[in-house]
Amino acid sequence: MVVIRLTRGGAKARPFFQIVVADKRNRRDGRFIERIGFYNPLAKEGEEGLRIAQDRLSHWIGVGAKPSETVTRLMRQAKTAA
Repeated sequence: MVVIRLTRGGAKARPFFQIVVADKRNRRDGRFIERIGFYNPLAKEGEEGLRIAQDRLSHWIGVGAKPSETVTRLMRQAKTAA
């Protein structure tokens, strides 16, 4: 099954997440199919904290990929910001 989820990056106590499309059987920070955005929970004023390629997101959901609960929440957040 293909899922849309977050992979963690960044330094200790400074998280930075990539939004990726991956096979569910792969590890969280392991192999992925495509990177479609990022989420920076510690973004300062004036910095971009969330970016999702909406065209790629709709493509993957259209072919059956399931977003995680956190990615679903971020998708709603991105729609209200736009």
